[in-house]
Amino acid sequence: MLTAMDLFQRHGYEGTSIADLTRAIGISAPSLYNAFGDKESLFKEAVEHYVAHDGGASLRALRQHPGSAREAVGAMLQAATRRSGCGEGRGCLVVLGAANCGEENQRMDDFLKSYRLATVETIHRRLVQAQADGELSAETDTRALACFYATVLNGIAIQVKDGAPSSVLAAVAEAAMRAWPEPVGRQPRRGSA
Repeated sequence: MLTAMDLFQRHGYEGTSIADLTRAIGISAPSLYNAFGDKESLFKEAVEHYVAHDGGASLRALRQHPGSAREAVGAMLQAATRRSGCGEGRGCLVVLGAANCGEENQRMDDFLKSYRLATVETIHRRLVQAQADGELSAETDTRALACFYATVLNGIAIQVKDGAPSSVLAAVAEAAMRAWPEPVGRQPRRGSA
């Protein structure tokens, strides 16, 4: 599975051929079809493996962080920046694996889109809980905030693919955290009277 995942991560769904897969895995095309059904099924299995392991590190950091929602979102972004050393700078398979697919492969783009939308929902649930706990004001647009942090997370994946250094990615994560809404009860700074 790791070999297939590696190829899909390097070349995307459309850029990885059956010939590439059989050559890398060391099996014949009929054996590949017997084992996985087809390229689409193998891709889905590779994505699920990716998400269950390295690719899920960011959301695990969000879900498992024992601190505040702000600390959990920060941990999520920092986990994404640490992935830059893993996978030789290929970026996130869920974000980049089927970008700009042709119509014949739209199902794969939709498959990955469902994972990306689930990321937004996971972040949103954490923010709604933070609002219920009083960490965020009732006026905070938790949906927009969740979309913002998911966008930063996906942008980090693209920057990883483009070879951005870990230090730059960490600075991006820190800048994104400065956009966090003011704590409940704390008034925004006003100019002098």
